[in-house]
Amino acid sequence: MEEGVSGKVSGNNREVKTVFNLSAGPDIYLDGGNLDQVKDFAKDLLKGFTFNPSLFRKLGVKDYFQHSVKVVEACRGLPVSLEVLDDTIEGIIRQGRILGEIADHVFVKVPVQLTTGQSTAEAVKVLAAEQVRLNITAVFTHQQVVELLPDLGNGEHIISVFAGRIFDLGIDAVSVTRQICETVHQKSQCRVLWASPRMAYDFTNARLAGCDIITMSPDLIAKLMQADKSPEQFSLETVRMFYTDAIAAGYQL
Repeated sequence: MEEGVSGKVSGNNREVKTVFNLSAGPDIYLDGGNLDQVKDFAKDLLKGFTFNPSLFRKLGVKDYFQHSVKVVEACRGLPVSLEVLDDTIEGIIRQGRILGEIADHVFVKVPVQLTTGQSTAEAVKVLAAEQVRLNITAVFTHQQVVELLPDLGNGEHIISVFAGRIFDLGIDAVSVTRQICETVHQKSQCRVLWASPRMAYDFTNARLAGCDIITMSPDLIAKLMQADKSPEQFSLETVRMFYTDAIAAGYQL
């Protein structure tokens, strides 16, 4: 199936039509979401889950570890990324071990640097050597990846490139991420994840860059799955939305 031709993804008794070629990849991970959403999304569509402290806070989580355990249980054995909280090398190592012991399918998210700008390579090297699965997060540059790859060894870790935020800087994120993908795929067993997407079309951007995974919020996944409308139909729906909102608000001129 070529891009632009409707395809279907089924799951939870739902049929999903989309113009995106989902079978061509990358794998789709759900970014955030409450426990009901984690359990409710179609199994055939999602290949994993990602979380961070900001997403937990948004959900009103009080006990970080206990909620992490609940999330892992809800993820049905699929890969799930959970982030450390500490801002020291020693703390990252300690918390990485704790999170990594929750289940075999947990990937411990380690920021590429501390809040001081110091590299977390030392912690990454220790955890990787202990066979803790890692997700190196908040990556923005090719150089960051080059410096960390040797410390990741031969493990099948994840490298999360914040492509959406790279675009926000006025930089071509597809080009930057493609360079990272080429290096990672040539020199390691790691996979590259397109993070912080801004629109459904980032699924295509991630594929063009060579990413293995894209993580998307529930809202973006909903848009991705509903992308079977023609531009004319979407235009009409948009006009109707403006009109309906104006009437509902009682606006007059």
